[in-house]
Amino acid sequence: MILQSDALTNANNKQRNLFIGIAFDLIGMLTYLIPMLGEVGDVIWAPIAGFMLSYLYKGSIGKVSGVLGFLEEILPFSDFIPTFTLTWIYTYVIKNQDNN
Repeated sequence: MILQSDALTNANNKQRNLFIGIAFDLIGMLTYLIPMLGEVGDVIWAPIAGFMLSYLYKGSIGKVSGVLGFLEEILPFSDFIPTFTLTWIYTYVIKNQDNN
């Protein structure tokens, strides 16, 4: 019974992280819509994105993706990289294949 509850919680976290990740990737890409002002938005969004990545994904995956997410947002012309979605793919697709 406990194992079934854990599996349900993991499935809910998996879906939640995917939806949140896609939304945050879209927010990060919105800065392309406003030339010049968008780069100022990136300075504000970069630490938020880094923190959220480390909050959503615990352990070393969260730490590494948080740093990469921060760098991706703070560096000019790199907003097109969907860091949240790529972290989700690594965590739930690639890493799960390694465990099987």
